[in-house]
Amino acid sequence: MKNQKRLRFFRRLALAVFVVCLFLIGQSYVQSFRHRAQQDDLKAMTETGGVSQQTDDGTRRTGDTAQQTDDEVRRTGDTAQQTDDAARRTENTAGPAQQTDGGGTPDRAQGTPASAEPVMLEKYIGLYAENTDLVGWLSIDDMKIDYPVMQNEDDEYYLHHGFYGDESRYGCLYVREEADLDDGTNFVIYGHNMKDGSMFGELDLYLEEGFYEEHPVISFDTLYEERAYEIVAVFRSQVYGEEDDIFKYYQFYKADTVGEFDDFYENIKALSLYDTGVEARFGDTFLTLSTCAYHVKDGRLVVVAKRVS
Repeated sequence: MKNQKRLRFFRRLALAVFVVCLFLIGQSYVQSFRHRAQQDDLKAMTETGGVSQQTDDGTRRTGDTAQQTDDEVRRTGDTAQQTDDAARRTENTAGPAQQTDGGGTPDRAQGTPASAEPVMLEKYIGLYAENTDLVGWLSIDDMKIDYPVMQNEDDEYYLHHGFYGDESRYGCLYVREEADLDDGTNFVIYGHNMKDGSMFGELDLYLEEGFYEEHPVISFDTLYEERAYEIVAVFRSQVYGEEDDIFKYYQFYKADTVGEFDDFYENIKALSLYDTGVEARFGDTFLTLSTCAYHVKDGRLVVVAKRVS
């Protein structure tokens, strides 16, 4: 009799565990589906320049271009959407467009007078109208990495929120408030290392030198220009304590002197898992991609690239 009761108890327990696991798996699948749908919508908006609309299922769909206010912005170049906050965080009129032949300090955009207002790329006008935290778009060939990059005064906000402000375990690719596209030397982009490969979940493909050799270039657009970066170094690191006297890649944003630049550059080269052959010198600017890794506690996987166009 006791054995039968014990058997019924364990059967019920197993059933309860199964139901809970099934619920969690289903919930994870739904979140993944919604995330993919939202990202597909955002990508579509960059191709159409449209503004999305909310649907009943909580996702977004590309909006009708019949919205005359947005059409007027595209036709007239109205800068009403290009607020001072966006201009501060993205390319101003003195921003670089191309590197010099020697790879040093970039030249001014060809044909752009010093007094001209920066003109937002048409493909990002609709997205920026949806969320003015948008600062750019990151993509890498043959990866799922093809996402908007966000910046908020709360550095933790996009760890847990999607593009439209919804709570999300995927978050968004984001940069900290101190990151500066105008005058900074290093632009650090953070993203979650998701098990389904989304966000920065495929960044560890760069642990293999062969993958790097076939994909040496990273594309990153600001709101105002398209850019390309060649990978300089790929390495593992971690988040250290404040008292630890050790190289911390995530604290480097601007080099005011050759010494500060060389300290960063020499350290990333020494840490790199393989030699990319790409060199840099004072005046070059970097894009750094950072995500969680699990080789040590608070581990990080880091990819650093130098701007080449």
